[in-house]
Amino acid sequence: MIPEYPYYGFETECKQRPITFPPQHQEVQPGLEYLMVPVPISDNPEYVGSGKLKGKVAIITGGDSGIGRAVAIGFAKEGANMVITYMPHEQIDAENTKQMVEAYGSHCLLIAGDLRQRSFSHQVVQKTLESFGKLDVLILNHGVQYPQTSIMDISDEQLEQTYRTNILSFFYMTQAALPHMKKGSTIISTASVTAYAGEPLLVDYSSTKGAIVSFTRSLSLQLAEQGIRVNAVAPGPIWTPLIVSSYSADYVKTFGLDTPMKRAGQPFELAPTYIYLASDDSSYVSGQVLHVNGGTMTET
Repeated sequence: MIPEYPYYGFETECKQRPITFPPQHQEVQPGLEYLMVPVPISDNPEYVGSGKLKGKVAIITGGDSGIGRAVAIGFAKEGANMVITYMPHEQIDAENTKQMVEAYGSHCLLIAGDLRQRSFSHQVVQKTLESFGKLDVLILNHGVQYPQTSIMDISDEQLEQTYRTNILSFFYMTQAALPHMKKGSTIISTASVTAYAGEPLLVDYSSTKGAIVSFTRSLSLQLAEQGIRVNAVAPGPIWTPLIVSSYSADYVKTFGLDTPMKRAGQPFELAPTYIYLASDDSSYVSGQVLHVNGGTMTET
């Protein structure tokens, strides 16, 4: 059962004026969406699918909540079936996402595990093939961040955790998936505005996002002759469980207000970008990073 949440209103709150959030903090990262107030908006009721991904099968890492959930719902509206990976403590969020996806007629397989372990990536791909018989789209979306005011405070443990989660696991999943992908398949990673603009509290996180940009560009060149396109999306500040589990309650109150649009984005505002990159609409697009960040100017 999906719990009821305070809802700020789609039009007035999402598009017309700045939003501030109630102070809140969660101790476990990457956080739980069902505990957030207000819950992030994952489904745009105005978006109607047109079969752009009909018949395709996608793996969406971190698809239980936040941007991953919004992408899963968008993909379902466009006719894709999918596999969602998540950490075991995110079971409630994952089940809620499965319910939302299947309400649009798509099939959704949930797989819990730790992508920092190479063996889990192979398990995910194998179960995808057993369930759906193929793999067309790989969405590398999971990540963690641990703010520190000084680089001197970044421990060896934190540094390894951030890199193993945010970039090494991208290699593991790609290496597991690629032998089963063919011409027309796509790989889409979630980068970040911090890869371009920097972020003083997130030196290690930002550097992994920079690595994702280079990973995207280099892999796209390597796979071009195979007809497999590789792109990324660089979100700005988006209201997701990662925020409430990363920052203090006071920080959360003003999250996103420093963007030109004077608000944080909602996950549903990212989904069409991933749909575009996964569909034939972007058949001449590879090695690119698309920016969805509330108007922040970046050098690409």
